[in-house]
Amino acid sequence: MRKEYFDRDRQRGLFQTFAWLVEEVGELGEALLKKGTDGVAEELADVIAWTLSLANLVGVDVEKALKTKYGEVLARHSC
Repeated sequence: MRKEYFDRDRQRGLFQTFAWLVEEVGELGEALLKKGTDGVAEELADVIAWTLSLANLVGVDVEKALKTKYGEVLARHSC
């Protein structure tokens, strides 16, 4: 993700990138309200992609952050 999108995201800026994430979360909500799975996977992928873009912009190592926050849970459940 970083190799492909970092320069574009940096030019767009932090708050505009965040705005795109919020828009995608809204689209995910709309897909979920339709009570079917059509579009949910695609919208989840968009939310994850924009979250990763935001993490790259602010220098957050997502894997490390997840291990720090959820490490004990992951270890208990062999995730």
